[in-house]
Amino acid sequence: MQELNDFLSLLDSYIGSAAWFPYVLLGTGLFFTIYLKFPQVRYFRFAFKVVRGKYDKEGNEGDTNHFQALTTALSGTVGTGNIAGVALAVHVGGPAAVFWMLMTAAVGMCTKFVEVTLSHKYREKAEDGSMAGGPMYYMRNKLNMKWLAVIFAVATVLSSFGTGSLPQVNSIASSLNATFGLNEMLVGGILAVLLGLVIIGGIKRIAAVTSRLVPAMAFIYLVGALAVIFYNYENIIPSFVSIFTDLFTGSAATGGFLGASIAFAFNKGVGRGLFSNEAGQGSAPIAHAAAKANQPVSEGLVAILEPFIDTIFICTLTALVLLSSGVWTEKLTNQFDYVDMQILAETYTDKTDEGKALLARHISEEDPLPLYNGDLNIVEGKIQDQVSIINARSLAEDVLVKRDNSPITGSITIIEGKPQDLSITFEGASLVHSAPLTAEAFTRSYFGQYGQYIVSIGLLLFAFSTAISWSYYGGRAMTFLLGTKSVKYYRIVYVIGFFIASFADTTIIWTLSGITIALMTLPNLFGILMLRKDMKATVADYWDKFKKQFPNESTPE
Repeated sequence: MQELNDFLSLLDSYIGSAAWFPYVLLGTGLFFTIYLKFPQVRYFRFAFKVVRGKYDKEGNEGDTNHFQALTTALSGTVGTGNIAGVALAVHVGGPAAVFWMLMTAAVGMCTKFVEVTLSHKYREKAEDGSMAGGPMYYMRNKLNMKWLAVIFAVATVLSSFGTGSLPQVNSIASSLNATFGLNEMLVGGILAVLLGLVIIGGIKRIAAVTSRLVPAMAFIYLVGALAVIFYNYENIIPSFVSIFTDLFTGSAATGGFLGASIAFAFNKGVGRGLFSNEAGQGSAPIAHAAAKANQPVSEGLVAILEPFIDTIFICTLTALVLLSSGVWTEKLTNQFDYVDMQILAETYTDKTDEGKALLARHISEEDPLPLYNGDLNIVEGKIQDQVSIINARSLAEDVLVKRDNSPITGSITIIEGKPQDLSITFEGASLVHSAPLTAEAFTRSYFGQYGQYIVSIGLLLFAFSTAISWSYYGGRAMTFLLGTKSVKYYRIVYVIGFFIASFADTTIIWTLSGITIALMTLPNLFGILMLRKDMKATVADYWDKFKKQFPNESTPE
């Protein structure tokens, strides 16, 4: 399995994780922003009127209303990325990474507008009478590229497990186990039953659940976040300022944080922004294709709001929580993950500017320091040799080596800075990232230690709603590939996989997910660029018909 994971990681390094991938996504969004004359700005206020159903007509074909389609799509994007992804971006790239997340979302609003409009335009009625749509339909029906549509649909099915199901429940179960001590298998079993009850009812039941779940979870998270931000009110303005002042200088070393370059902040900010709102991936158009609308552009207008809510609003809240609380620069006691840990062959310090610069060049791989090879001597958990330990991009302190939660005495073998005995654990003070960092930040509020429960509950609701939406995306892809009768078998496998992943290792699934996301995104971006003239004509036609139907209404055109 390790060899397979290494192969998939290598493959992903050439596509989804390649340096050029974010530029392709951003470039496409920028092209349409200019080509369509900034629709995300001009149509923003108008989109709220469309969501409220102000211009709806009786008898429009579809299975959901605008608001339900929006919340279904949001439930697929508002997930662990909003809690863990933002924390990872700040941990790696510093405050400037937040700016690039916001810029990515601003461009992504236009990309969503385009992909949703085109997918809605070329949707079909499935065998069971429901509406089926998504990028695979315009690839086949307009571009006459069935082979490309098949690639996209297969990638969507695989991504439904890799993005929407397995890692999500794994995060839920791990978080509830750490916070409340709940058995992971029990959590997985209960949630799998609930998931099955929701998705068996198809899009109408999914939409009914998500239209209630998304506003509720957003409200709970908002209350918790504001409790942190206003508790640390003196840091609000400095936090905002740091996002912009670090933009052209990179983030300087502060506390346990060793600094980040401009390029690092850009790469991590863009990457996390795209992961958060999925603009360009082609997933949200599948949900919007089910909406009742007589004009495809009206549903595209609704989609403009998604990246705004998901990234500009919710992710900014998380970022302000992290920055105002100051936890992103603090070393906290934690158990080290071998993936984040390295043992260096000499001793170093982060108490001097020279030491910080030396360590910063190492973690950025500009000037790597020598790694330790050989046996480490341990006495009552304390390392006797002159070494330094890097964990989570920081110099670790007060390190204890344990087995079965007890300090050990003896020697352990280290090869290229990594322990070879996986039963050994390293604990100490270092920076932390992802969900644990956000959970710690939420304790620096009026709620105190109870704040971490908001993060656990938020993860539960966010991740569960993501699993719900992605079951629909995968089901629509199965409908395209094998017909509606195949969907029930897909749902059974989806629920079983959801249960197993609650207590199994999902590392390989995360790696596979990166590949499948790229295999969805690249064909989708290619398709919408090929249909750029079609898109422009569709928008012009929409406003012509709108002016005739509502002559007294002002338009943003």
